[in-house]
Amino acid sequence: MTTEHRRVISVLVENQFGVLARVSGLFSGKGYNIDSLTVAETLDPKLSRMTIVTHGDERIIDQIVKQLNKLVDVVRVVDLTDEPHVERELVLIKVAADASTRGEIIQIADIFRARVVDVAQRALTIETTGDEGKIVALISMMEPYGVIDMVRTGKLAIGRGTFSTLLNDAEHADAAG
Repeated sequence: MTTEHRRVISVLVENQFGVLARVSGLFSGKGYNIDSLTVAETLDPKLSRMTIVTHGDERIIDQIVKQLNKLVDVVRVVDLTDEPHVERELVLIKVAADASTRGEIIQIADIFRARVVDVAQRALTIETTGDEGKIVALISMMEPYGVIDMVRTGKLAIGRGTFSTLLNDAEHADAAG
């Protein structure tokens, strides 16, 4: 029996039209699921970084990495899952709030180091960043008040220390000292 594992894959790509479609098409064409996907330009405007969270057994993940590496616009693929790295996501939660519950909701947000980013007559919008556990815990604490709407970014991940998906192995050695 094979065991599926959640994987965090960082993909450095050329910042070209259609790259996102080719990467997501690779997943859908092979029948693999993307649990979350974030994409943004790097310090170099010619390059973008994708953080893809997916799951599968070792064979499937190896296949995904190999297929990603075959795409023309892909510069580098790094499976960060087993590397020391930091993961974060952002959430905006719109919570029903009236005069009697507003203070309680703000106190809970403070405990989670979240902040109120919008106030309306009958709602508060709260923003926070953190790991998945923190995000899930905050959402569950807000549910009794009535979550009106919510949006999450998906995961961002970056290697710890001097490790960078922008550097090749020789550059890593130089950066480390």
